[in-house]
Amino acid sequence: MSTAATSPVPAPSAAADFKAHPWTGVFPATLCAFHADESVDEAGLAAYIAELAAIPGIKGLVCNGHTGEIMSLRPRERAQVTRVLAQTVREVNARTGRAVKVISGVSAEGSLEAIDHALEAKEAGADAILLMPPHHWIRFGRSAQTAVGFMQDVAAGAGVPIIVHQYPAWTKAGYSLAEMLEMVKLPEVVMIKMGTRDMARWLYDYEQLKEAAPHVSIVTCHDEFLLPTLLEGADGALIGFAGFAPQLMLDIVHAALEGDLATARKAQKTVAPLARIIYNFGEPGCGAHQRMKVARWLMGQFSSPVFRRPVRPLAAEQIDDIRARLRLIGMNCVR
Repeated sequence: MSTAATSPVPAPSAAADFKAHPWTGVFPATLCAFHADESVDEAGLAAYIAELAAIPGIKGLVCNGHTGEIMSLRPRERAQVTRVLAQTVREVNARTGRAVKVISGVSAEGSLEAIDHALEAKEAGADAILLMPPHHWIRFGRSAQTAVGFMQDVAAGAGVPIIVHQYPAWTKAGYSLAEMLEMVKLPEVVMIKMGTRDMARWLYDYEQLKEAAPHVSIVTCHDEFLLPTLLEGADGALIGFAGFAPQLMLDIVHAALEGDLATARKAQKTVAPLARIIYNFGEPGCGAHQRMKVARWLMGQFSSPVFRRPVRPLAAEQIDDIRARLRLIGMNCVR
């Protein structure tokens, strides 16, 4: 269940501390399993979650992100998925003696709706929420007062630890450094999922935020720029790719945070061909997440390739291409 948002958290002051700090390291964004009729496949989801949660080094699991198709889930289904995640993680934690965290995405267009969803996630067993900006901002923009006020509203109304979801700088929903410096003053804010995708500002923003709030983790979500962002300055990674190839992501993230560049670059050589299959030289998005789900299904590591509408199924030739490319790099496809 949720921990008090105001509990003191030590600053991740050195790379060696990341394994002990509760909000640094690797946080996979999870896929969501569906039956053929598009209903949530709780058994398939639980099996997948149990596999991820049992891997040493995983710090927390994040459901209801874009990887988890939050955009197509009904509100009650978001709580349903969070409950499956929380129950499964608790069982694994009890068996392994670990403390993998449960995080649920919240996407809403207004403060009151966001508070409602955050409270439902908290009740379902989430330790924290991943709070996305209202998506109408992408079209219409917003003032700095509105952006910071939204974070303040949810913090006060839900009383749950918050991971700020920073959107790309090219959108009108991305937060400025000045806005994030106000957000990290809130005791509920424990992490920023930094998705700005502006490498020219990455290190500067990281340094300014760490100086202002050293206890707040700054993690990358740049699947396509994973190693560069980790080496520039990051406390970990919250990425969908870790829900696809968790051990590979642990290897590269841990090596980078420990300053072991040789090991990180070796791991990157294994990651790169997989990333080209999934991301096709682009940013994470519905197409990449669909290919990720299909690839795990082909390898017998996911219960179904079903992706929720309005996204349409991949054509047979597209699935054949993924299968062939996986086999070409030595991956075992059982389907």
